[in-house]
Amino acid sequence: MWRYKVWNFVESKQFELFIMSFIVLNMVQMALDFEGAPASMNTFLRFSNYVFTVVFLLEAVLKLFVYRVTYFQTAWNKFDFFVVCASLFDLALEFVDTEAMGDLPIGNVAKVLRVLRVSRVLRLAQSSQELQALIQTINMSVVSLLNVFGLLLLILFMFAVLGVFFFHELTEGDVIDARYKNFKNFASAYLLLFAISTGEDWNRLMYDCLDTKPDCVEGATCGVGTAAIYYILFIMVISHVMLNLFILVIIQQFD
Repeated sequence: MWRYKVWNFVESKQFELFIMSFIVLNMVQMALDFEGAPASMNTFLRFSNYVFTVVFLLEAVLKLFVYRVTYFQTAWNKFDFFVVCASLFDLALEFVDTEAMGDLPIGNVAKVLRVLRVSRVLRLAQSSQELQALIQTINMSVVSLLNVFGLLLLILFMFAVLGVFFFHELTEGDVIDARYKNFKNFASAYLLLFAISTGEDWNRLMYDCLDTKPDCVEGATCGVGTAAIYYILFIMVISHVMLNLFILVIIQQFD
């Protein structure tokens, strides 16, 4: 009898709207935190976190009472239970004496668990068929996207090898330096190309590689005159062709 009444309660539209409202409020509460917040704000955030944790814990307990073992047959319920357990663990860490724990990275663990609470916003997709369709599309596209990503890494490999061949003597410039941003070896070239694949400072890097004799210092700032072709081709392939290929894969799955 009680189980049936609780089932009616947790399956009601009002209960779903209540939980969704608390999820939105929880996201707003997490967004209020900032560096250098006054003590009153930190107190408010701490106690409001207790309230949200209790509400989501009660939701999980009620559903476990109703559905029993079948509760874990739904992916969303598994996700909810994981986030609730992470929140409880985060809450428990507030009462742990971190100094007595020695060198254990308690603070870092707490930060990771707090970040996990942000994932609750994904539950809003439950109430929207359109959002569920988008998430399902992305999920179905994972294998194809991994293949495209593998092709992207292969293209980066080719350009990194060419970069080392053409620009390995460059150690100084507006962007290039002798420590990290250079083409002295394959690893440095690969990381540098991966960074500019977003489009950031690629033109400044290109100008560094365009200097030729007698307007450069040999062994430090001398590049090749055809560097513009290398960089423009790289940006066209990586930032335009590959990006559109990622989008195409998702659109195909959506159709």
